[in-house]
Amino acid sequence: MFVFLIRTFGWLFRPPVRIVQIVKQMYVVGFKSSFVVILTALFTGMVLALQGYYSLRKFGSEGLLGSAVAISMIRELGPVLAALMVTARAGSAMTAEIGIMRITEQIDALETMAINSLQYLITPKIVAALISVPLLVAIFDVVGIWGGYLVGVKLLGVSGSSYWSSIESAVEWKDVYGGILKSISFGLIISWICCYKGYYTRMSSEGLGKATTESVVLASVLILVWDYFLTSVLM
Repeated sequence: MFVFLIRTFGWLFRPPVRIVQIVKQMYVVGFKSSFVVILTALFTGMVLALQGYYSLRKFGSEGLLGSAVAISMIRELGPVLAALMVTARAGSAMTAEIGIMRITEQIDALETMAINSLQYLITPKIVAALISVPLLVAIFDVVGIWGGYLVGVKLLGVSGSSYWSSIESAVEWKDVYGGILKSISFGLIISWICCYKGYYTRMSSEGLGKATTESVVLASVLILVWDYFLTSVLM
């Protein structure tokens, strides 16, 4: 799998640049995943505010609700949950698409036409994921914080000014930087694992189904494992 990634990056910097394919994959990975990401972010922020309010109320610190929601979203929940949603929505589609091309010998046809399959199929997906996942994480963070605002301020009666001021005072650049770094690495993991599983799927419908399942499970587990190691370094 590591050799597959190195070979793919080797073709990434060689002409021609597949701009049309990259934009198409950004539409598939980014835009088509935006609805499920926004929906997940909204309810995640609302649940965080609900749980955080009743925890902070025991100490008389309801005014810190905004900082609790924002830091949780930006540091951990935003990158991880958005990446998991992209894995389920777009990662499985990557594996299925490439796997079907392998089974129907379309990849072999590309090779016979002197078109490198890694450059034509894999590199646009990796570039699109590296661009789209950080943008989706940014949307997730913003929507999640606003979801917390709806519950904390509009429903539970926390002061709106204290909600936003606590976010401004608590969130630092290293929190944002850590979230960006995680989102980029998660985008690489998703595209790498899912493309690999599809590219080397077994030549049967059963093999394609197994490859799709393995790609989603393996990518999700690696996201959680890598998140732990990144968090331990960035803390």
